[in-house]
Amino acid sequence: MKTAVNKFTLSLITTAILVAPAAFAVETEHGKGITEALSDSTVKVELRARYEGVDQDGKDKDASAATLKSRITVKTGSYSNFSMAIEVDKVDALVDDYNNTQNGQTQYPVVADPQGTDVNQAYIKYANDGFSAVVGRQRILHNNQRFVGGVGWRQNEQTYDGVRAQYKADAFSVDYSYIQNINDITANNVKGDFHLVNANYNINKAHKISGFAYILDYDTAVANSSSTLGALYNGKFGKFLVNASLASQSDNGDNPTSYSAMYMNAEAGYNFGPVTLIGGYELLGSDNGVGFNTPLATKHAFNGWADKFLGTPGEGLQDVYITAKGKVSGVKWAATYHDFSSDVDSIDFGSELNLVATYQINKNYGVLVKAANYGEGDDGVSPTDTNKVWVQLTAKF
Repeated sequence: MKTAVNKFTLSLITTAILVAPAAFAVETEHGKGITEALSDSTVKVELRARYEGVDQDGKDKDASAATLKSRITVKTGSYSNFSMAIEVDKVDALVDDYNNTQNGQTQYPVVADPQGTDVNQAYIKYANDGFSAVVGRQRILHNNQRFVGGVGWRQNEQTYDGVRAQYKADAFSVDYSYIQNINDITANNVKGDFHLVNANYNINKAHKISGFAYILDYDTAVANSSSTLGALYNGKFGKFLVNASLASQSDNGDNPTSYSAMYMNAEAGYNFGPVTLIGGYELLGSDNGVGFNTPLATKHAFNGWADKFLGTPGEGLQDVYITAKGKVSGVKWAATYHDFSSDVDSIDFGSELNLVATYQINKNYGVLVKAANYGEGDDGVSPTDTNKVWVQLTAKF
C-alpha cells in the first residue's frame, strides 16, 4: 500500500495548513465565519474487519486473509462556499497467509489487500447554487460504477487525484473530471491524462438516461489507453424494471493495438414482493485480439465475485446471468448464477454461483457473509476452479 503521500496531495495539505492561520488573522467577521465552519466540522470513524478464504486449483496452498481497515474522515463546514476534507485509511493483516500482490507469497491465491496507511482523500471543495468543484484526491463514482468507480469492496479504495466540476439544474446534471493520477487498490500511483465525462437526465422518478465519455491516456500502462462513448438507461414500469447500456471503445494515445469493440448490457426484472428476479446479458466485445476494457471500474461487482474476469479476455466475454434477491427478518440476501463464454471463437469460460447475506444490527454495526463458486470451462483456455468465502463485520461512528 502507499507508504508516502504523492507530491500533489502533500502540496494540497501544506497549502491548506499555511493558508488557515492567515485566514484567522483577517477581520473579525471573517474570523467568526471560519470559527462557525470549524464548529460544523464532522469526524467519522469506520472499522471493517474481514476474513477472506480462497481455494484455487493450481495453487499450492489455500489463502487465508484476516484484515482490518481503519478509516477516519474529517470534513469542515462551509466558509464562503469553501470546505475541506481529509480521509486516512490503515489496513492491517491479522492473518497474512495470502498473496497481497506485493509480498511475494505466490504459493497462495491473490487477495488484493496489501497492508499500509495512505491518505484516501484530501481535497478542497467549492459549492454554490448547483455548481461544485473539487481539487485534490477524491472519490469518483459514476452511475453503476461499470466504467468509473472506487472498488470499495477492497480494503484499500481506488481514488483519483485531479479536478472535478459538477453542475445540477432540476432534472439535469453534468460531471467532468480531469485526472492525472489514480491511486489504485494495490498501492500503485497510475499516471496519465484521464478525462471523465458523465451527464444524467431524470425524465421522471421512474426513468433516467445517462451519457458518458471516458478518454484515457496512460503514461506506462499504454495497453489501457482508450476512448469510450456510451449511454445508459434505467427504468421502472410498476413492478417491472429495465436497465440497458451501450458503448463503443477504440484505442487511444500510445496504445500499440488498433481496435474497436462494443459493450452491451440488457437486463429485466420483476418484483414479486418478497423476491425480485432479474435476468441479464452483458457483452464485452473483442476486436483484433483485444477485449473491451474498463480499467477504472468497480469490476468486482460484475462478472462474478470470484474475480476471474477482472481483465477482459482477448476473445471478449459474454455473461448471461440471473439474480434472485429479497429480505427475510431483516436479513438481505441475494443469489446470482453466471454463464460465461467468449465473444469470438465459441469458448466456454465456465460458470459461477454467488451468494450473499447481510444484516444491519443497528445504525453502527453490520455483518456480511458471502461466497463465490467458479467452475472452469474449456480446459486450458478458461480460468481454473476457484472457491471464495468472506465473513465481514463493520462498525461506523
